[in-house]
Amino acid sequence: MTTFDDRENAFENKFAHDQEMQFRAEARRNKLMGLWVADILGKSGEEAAEYARAVVKADFEEAGHEDVMRKVLADLGGRVAEAEVRKKYDALLAVAKGQLLDEA
Repeated sequence: MTTFDDRENAFENKFAHDQEMQFRAEARRNKLMGLWVADILGKSGEEAAEYARAVVKADFEEAGHEDVMRKVLADLGGRVAEAEVRKKYDALLAVAKGQLLDEA
């Protein structure tokens, strides 16, 4: 195997790892978002955990994250402004990535 082949394999492995970490971070962010919304809705314990799982599952309905936004915004029913929900959603990605790095 040549140095070029070794480098190619290394780049492919890094790409696969980065994609997996991004997927895990987005799933974690969706869980955190679900827990945040559950708290606003007055859910706690297992009920909050179940709601968070439902938010994670909502992300698999279509490509992108608008499916999650539609779910949480509908469930919040105007209790929180859409701009604030979107801002929190974006902020939670950094939190999720930090948590995953801490676990590694």
